[in-house]
Amino acid sequence: MKCPFCNHEDTPVLDTRLSEDGHSIRRRRRCGNCDKRFTTYERIELTLPVIVKKNGSRTEFDPSKLRGSLMLALRKRPVSAEAVDMAIQSIQDKLLQSGEREVMSGQVGELVMRELKRLDKIAYIRFASVYKSFEDVTEFQDAIDEVGQERKGARKRES
Repeated sequence: MKCPFCNHEDTPVLDTRLSEDGHSIRRRRRCGNCDKRFTTYERIELTLPVIVKKNGSRTEFDPSKLRGSLMLALRKRPVSAEAVDMAIQSIQDKLLQSGEREVMSGQVGELVMRELKRLDKIAYIRFASVYKSFEDVTEFQDAIDEVGQERKGARKRES
């Protein structure tokens, strides 16, 4: 690490501690040339993949857009803010775990649908109707039947 005062490269570490937030390491250093002391922080840098839209354009992943979509689907539904936060974190974790530098927007949409299906079936149907561009009542009915069949399967397993 170069000294910020004289640019000398010999800056041994005097003390290492976990930072107060627990997400970084704080290191006290002293320059071997000018004898000045300074602090550095070591943090994990996680980069979420770039989202490739249907038209081919690329955009940075934006958790606030994700939150907006979820909140729109969950409007007036009995789902806590904590549950929404956990869903957003789950989607971000899956994107990070993919290891991909770019992800198609459709993959993000599928992750959102999976989380909504888990959180609230009505919100899932709302989101799916826009995401899948339902054009007639039969497509709504098919989605409702799909959710209903899963619910029946869950009841049978509980018995």
